[in-house]
Amino acid sequence: MSEHQQLQRRLGTFDATTIGLGSMLGAGVFVVFAPAAALAGNLLLVSVIIAGAVAYCNAVASAALAAKYPTSGGTYVYGREQLGQWPGFLAGWGFVTGKTASCAAMALTFGSYVAGSYAVPVAVAAVVALTVVNLLGITRTALLTRILLCVVLATLVFVAVAALVGPHPSSGDTAAPGGSAGVLPAAGLLFFAFAGYARIATLGEEVKDPARSIPRAILGALASAFAIYLALALLLLNHLPGGQLAATKTPLLEAVLQSQFAAGAPAVQAGAAAACLGALLALITGVGRTTLAMARERDLPRPLARIGGKHTVPYVAELAVAAVVILLLLTTDVMTVVGFSSFGVLLYYAVANASAFTLDVHPGYAPKWLNAVGFLGCLLLAFTLPAASVLTMTAVLALGVAGRWLVLRFRR
Repeated sequence: MSEHQQLQRRLGTFDATTIGLGSMLGAGVFVVFAPAAALAGNLLLVSVIIAGAVAYCNAVASAALAAKYPTSGGTYVYGREQLGQWPGFLAGWGFVTGKTASCAAMALTFGSYVAGSYAVPVAVAAVVALTVVNLLGITRTALLTRILLCVVLATLVFVAVAALVGPHPSSGDTAAPGGSAGVLPAAGLLFFAFAGYARIATLGEEVKDPARSIPRAILGALASAFAIYLALALLLLNHLPGGQLAATKTPLLEAVLQSQFAAGAPAVQAGAAAACLGALLALITGVGRTTLAMARERDLPRPLARIGGKHTVPYVAELAVAAVVILLLLTTDVMTVVGFSSFGVLLYYAVANASAFTLDVHPGYAPKWLNAVGFLGCLLLAFTLPAASVLTMTAVLALGVAGRWLVLRFRR
C-alpha cells in the first residue's frame, strides 16, 4: 500500500456538520457552565457571547482556508502553506499534544459517569471500541456520531424543559459570585466548548465538494451550538440560585434535580455519557488526521502517514493515538495534565487567523479585518488563562521545537 495514498471523499455537508456539532456538544456542555458562572456570575451571558464571537472569527478563517486546502491536517497545513513550516509545526504540535490529553480526559469522564470506581478500565475499553469504529471508515464514524448526537440533543431538550418549568428561585437568591473581572476568563473556558468545528477542517480530505460543503458545515455547526449554549445559559441563570450554579460540578444534572422532573436524572447522566463518547470519537478522528498530515511532511515519524484497508483510513496514526491515550489513562492522573490544552488550542486558532489574513482572495463571509480580530481575540483569551496552564503548554511547545530543530540538523 502506498504511503502517499489519499483518503476518500465520503462525507456530505450533513455528515460533516454532524461531526462538528457532535464535537462541540461534548461532555463540556454538561460541566462548563458552573466554573464559568463562578467567574462571571450574572454576566455569564456576556461571556457566552464573547466566546461565540471569537469562535465565529476562527470558524470563518478555518472555513476559508479549508476551502482552499481541502486536505487532512487543518491549521497545521494552512500554517505551513501560508506562513511557513515553523508556524504550521507549532499549530500541529499544540493540537496533537493538547487534544491527545483531552482524549484521555474525555474517556475518563465517560468512565466516571458509567462505572464509578472502575472508571479507568471502562475508559480504556471506550478508547479501544471507538478506535475500531474509526478503523471501519469515516462513514461509520459519522453514523455513530449522528446517533450519539441525537441522544445528547434529546437530553438537552429535557434539561431545558425542566429548567423552564421550574420552580424558580426568588430574586434575592439569584446573585452569583464573580462579576465583570471574570467575564474574559469565563469566556476562555466557554470558548473550548465551541472548538469542535476544527474537526471538520481536519477532515477536509474526506469531504465531498469541499469548497462548498466545508464552509457550510463549519458555520452551520457553530450557529447551532451557539444557539444551544445561549439558551442553556439563560435557562440555568433563571432556574438555579446563583451560588448553587457556581458551586455544582454538574449544572445540567442539578437543574433537573431542582425541578419537577427529578426522576429523570438518570437520563441526564446517560446523555452526558453519550456526549463524552461523541466528543471522544471526534477527537480521536481529528488528532489522527493531524498526525497523518504531520507525518506526511516528516514532522512526525513517516510510518504514521500510512493509509490502508478497504476503508482507506490512516490506520497507523489512529492506532498510535489510541496507544498514547491508553498509556496516559494507565500511568497518569489525566485530569491534572489537560489544563495546558486550552492554551494549545488558542494558539492553534491564532495561527489559523494569521494564515487566513494572508490569503490573496477573501470570501465575503471572512473579510481580512475579521481575521485580525480573531487573532487578537485568541491571544487575549489565551493570556487570561491560569499561569500554570500557559507555562506548561509553553514547555511542551518548546520541547517539540527543540526536537524538530535537532531532527532537521541531523538530516542535513
